[in-house]
Amino acid sequence: MTTARHTHHPHDTPDLFALSDILGPVLRPTDDGYADEVTGFNLAARHIPDLVVGATTPGDIVAAMRWAATTNTPVAVQGTGHGANFPIDNGLLINTSRMTDVHINASDRTATIAAGAKWRHVLEAAAPYGLAALNGSSTDAGVIGYTLGGGLPILGRTYGYASDLVRSFQVVTPDGTLRETDATHEPELFWALRGGKGNVGVVTSLVTELIPLSRILGGGIYCAGDHAEPLLRAWADWTPTVPTQMCSAFTLLRLPPLPAIPEPLRGRFWARVAITWTGAPADGQRLLDPVRSAAPVVFDTVDEMDYTDCTAVDSIYAEPQDPLPARESCALLADLPPEAVDTLLARSGPAAPPDYPLLIVELRHMGGALARPAATEDAICARDASHLLETVAVVPTPEAAEAVEAATAALNTAMAPYGTGRSMVNIHGRPGNESDRARAWTPEVYTRLRQDKSTYDPKNLLRYGHTVTPASA
Repeated sequence: MTTARHTHHPHDTPDLFALSDILGPVLRPTDDGYADEVTGFNLAARHIPDLVVGATTPGDIVAAMRWAATTNTPVAVQGTGHGANFPIDNGLLINTSRMTDVHINASDRTATIAAGAKWRHVLEAAAPYGLAALNGSSTDAGVIGYTLGGGLPILGRTYGYASDLVRSFQVVTPDGTLRETDATHEPELFWALRGGKGNVGVVTSLVTELIPLSRILGGGIYCAGDHAEPLLRAWADWTPTVPTQMCSAFTLLRLPPLPAIPEPLRGRFWARVAITWTGAPADGQRLLDPVRSAAPVVFDTVDEMDYTDCTAVDSIYAEPQDPLPARESCALLADLPPEAVDTLLARSGPAAPPDYPLLIVELRHMGGALARPAATEDAICARDASHLLETVAVVPTPEAAEAVEAATAALNTAMAPYGTGRSMVNIHGRPGNESDRARAWTPEVYTRLRQDKSTYDPKNLLRYGHTVTPASA
């Protein structure tokens, strides 16, 4: 292997000898295994990088980044590919999925988590010590990408954002330097890595605090979609009254007739309230009375569960477990008045046309610990939101993608009067132009991120995904 193709510099055929020390595979499009290496969970983004490095150690990432800096090659990073909303059409892809080590320090209640580990790896490692982590709605998602975007846990109202618990990062900056950063050592780098996504470096591992937790009350209350209105109105009235131990979401689910979806949910329209409760189980069950009495309940899966049982935890939101081509979007809401409920139901409720393309329309209850200022300043800009509106759709064809984009834009435009004007970077969906990307942050935070980009990545090598441009540009 002596040359690589770079479509951004067609005259360049840089020597790959600098990559010969990499322990993992170094593959080009014609090599066996390339397709598996570049394919992530979200199949909507088709990646065709000039080169992919299957990193096995921090040293592999250092070598890859030094080569990229020397050859001025743009770089993308992928662990699980859940957040792959943006196709990579050239450059270098670093795949971290082999780096799954998790080390638990039980006395310190911390976990050191490698670049490609999933939340289920962390939960399984922490379980013997009665400890848990702040995972999201699928334990199959990667820890690092999720946490760099702030990380919205299913226990968020109780414990805050995942990045709130991060003690330190080990990160390779685009000049190929391996750095350690925390609140006191390179604090600006630490700031940008908590909520600023992958703009300033490639994280090789992080150290996070764990929470002493082994059991919760969790599950879903399902009603037929025709009863979405009374269920949503009851939930909207109920959420302002509950303590921070209660975390919940209201979801409209239009489930296709796919074998991967269990009967009898398959192929039907549902309205659901998903909950997690960390207090006494009996108290949580009592608190749910107004939700259960709002409409006829078809299924009620709310029960005590072992939080270290990933299958049980994943059943709360029941997200797809197999790769698929998906589009998502989100908008942060400042409030959820009755008019906002009316708007959501008019657009996405039972009166929507039969071919309405948004399979999931979800409102997550924010506030509580999610509204609490971070102990160490960060780049998260969602602490002022009362709710988060998320949409998900499957896009198997370009025609389906067009319909999804139109429905998503229509819903978000209709809900904009109730919004903060911002999104969360992890759930933002495919990033658009600069003003669209900037919606993930306040203007002040966006400006600061661009300044940090100028400091750590002045050549804008990390330009794929939801990135910002250097201020110097």
